[in-house]
Order: sequence, then structure tokens, then C-alpha cells
Amino acid sequence: MNRIMVIGQPAAGKSTFARALGARTGLPVVHIDQIYWMPGWTERPRAQAIAMVEEAQAREQWIFEGNNTSTWPGRVARADLIIWLDLPVWQRYWRLARRIAGSYGRTRPDMAPDCPERISLEFIIYIWRTRQTWRRKAAALFAAEPSAAQRVHLRSQAEMDAYLEGWR
Repeated sequence: MNRIMVIGQPAAGKSTFARALGARTGLPVVHIDQIYWMPGWTERPRAQAIAMVEEAQAREQWIFEGNNTSTWPGRVARADLIIWLDLPVWQRYWRLARRIAGSYGRTRPDMAPDCPERISLEFIIYIWRTRQTWRRKAAALFAAEPSAAQRVHLRSQAEMDAYLEGWR
């Protein structure tokens, strides 16, 4: 296993899961939020971000966590394993609240520099509005052929923990 793609809706635990998997496998972790955001919550120009994604996914080894569905095809084509973290929306809201409470005003390790955790009503609404449409996109990705990547669909924190334990 050299290239692992971790997807999931916002606040599903992608970054935390990818870091834990990286610690177990020794594979370098690529956080898409570090590519798409520049300091101060400034969005990177699209062409530059796509070029950075393409450079990262061309590497021989990675755990690539994050979404941006427009760049999925290149990662899917190279991935040995695709892991879908598929937690219910209520649990993701709970995780988001914990994340904000624990990191508010500080930059998380999976973010670009100077992007401190903040509360955003727009983000909270986005999670709700996309809960079904995003899930359909992930399901389609999982069903897609001809990708030879193995697929793992984890639906709870207990399943995520058990899966990580299997890498010890």
C-alpha cells in the first residue's frame, strides 16, 4: 500500500484519521486544506491549487486526505486504497463543536499557516445543505470502475478505531 485516499464530509475526522494512519504506515500525509488555503484564510488561485494537487498525487507514496471532488479523478487513478469516512450529520456537528471548542483561535496542524479555527454559520449551513448530495458523490466514486483501488467504507468512530488498530 503506497497511496491511500481518505475522503469524507466536513468534520468526519479525515485529518485526524489520516495523521493516525500515517503514523502507523510511515506514509507522508497530504492535507488538501494546506493546498487550497493560504495564510489568513485566503483561497489559493485555482490553477495554482490544482497544480499543487497534481504534483502531490504524482508522488510514489502518500495518504491524501480531503475532498475537492474536482481533483478526485487523478487521485483515484493512482490510489491503492480509498477510505470513505461516512459519519452521520449529527455526529459530524458534534465533532465540529468539539473541534471549535478545542482549537478556536489556533491554527490546526492540517491547515495552512495563520488560518485559526473559527465559527462560521456559512460552514454549518454548508454541512447541512450538502449532507445528501456529497454522500451521493462519494457513493458514486466508490462504485466507479475501472479503479483497481481497494475500498473501505467506515461508518462510525468505532469502525475507524478498529480499522486503525488493524494497522498496528
